[in-house]
Amino acid sequence: MEYHNPVLRKETVDGLNICPDGVYVDVTFGGGGHSREILSRLGKNGKLFAFDQDTDALHNTIDDDRFVLINENFRFIKRFLRFHGVKEVDGILADLGVSSHQFDVAERGFSTRFDAELDMRMDQNGSLSAFHVVNEYTEEALSKVFFQYGELKNARALANAIITARTEKKIKNSEQLKHVLARFLPAHKSNKILAQIYQAIRIEVNQEIDVLKEFLEQSLEILKPNGRLSVISYHSLEDRLVKRFMKNGLFDGEPERDFFGNFNVPFQTIGKLIVPSDAEIAINNRARSAKLRIAAKK
Repeated sequence: MEYHNPVLRKETVDGLNICPDGVYVDVTFGGGGHSREILSRLGKNGKLFAFDQDTDALHNTIDDDRFVLINENFRFIKRFLRFHGVKEVDGILADLGVSSHQFDVAERGFSTRFDAELDMRMDQNGSLSAFHVVNEYTEEALSKVFFQYGELKNARALANAIITARTEKKIKNSEQLKHVLARFLPAHKSNKILAQIYQAIRIEVNQEIDVLKEFLEQSLEILKPNGRLSVISYHSLEDRLVKRFMKNGLFDGEPERDFFGNFNVPFQTIGKLIVPSDAEIAINNRARSAKLRIAAKK
């Protein structure tokens, strides 16, 4: 099964500051590129747990006694690590968003390049699909999805066009959806706007923002003191959450101050924001919007 090279492979794993006998977690296993890099730096007593809710990823499992692949959403990281007898770890890696494989398999419905049924489920056993969002959500709910997750200023008009069209017949595939929204897709910007629309629906289908928040909060509980968190995000909504949490340990507001008036924060950020080189982007187009942030638990 073809998976592409992981984005920022070396930089992301460098950020974990690997201890050869440590315990690490790759919460977005995918094709296993980051996991293989971590394993290459572990000694015989090291351990790596990986998560992926997509059953396609199971085909890439690694035959290594130090490795365990867990076929679950990483929002359950604490629960399933406990199941394996692990209460704390030395580092956690997350490469957020959709894998190249998911984009490239037409029938998964993630890509604007293909005519496919409206699906977009990362967990293929999930009950909520893009078809349900497009055909069952109210105008208010659809508008909110487009505005919050696609950052589309004309969210209300987009939602209204969908509601009007689906009263005549269900919108079943990507070509029908593009046809319904054609007047909002001027030739010079159609790809960008479609990408925002698809992103919004995909985030809603997979509850990506809620999942990310739950994961970040649990990572703080699971990491040992000085344990590292290394996270790649691909759009501003994710990156803002990661940046705020690493800076303040919160998603909103300001952290509490101690007796001396200093902010009480649980993480220390490591280095500056890292983005891929032009050379990496030339090889792997998916890397173009990647942002890597690294933090250590105090």
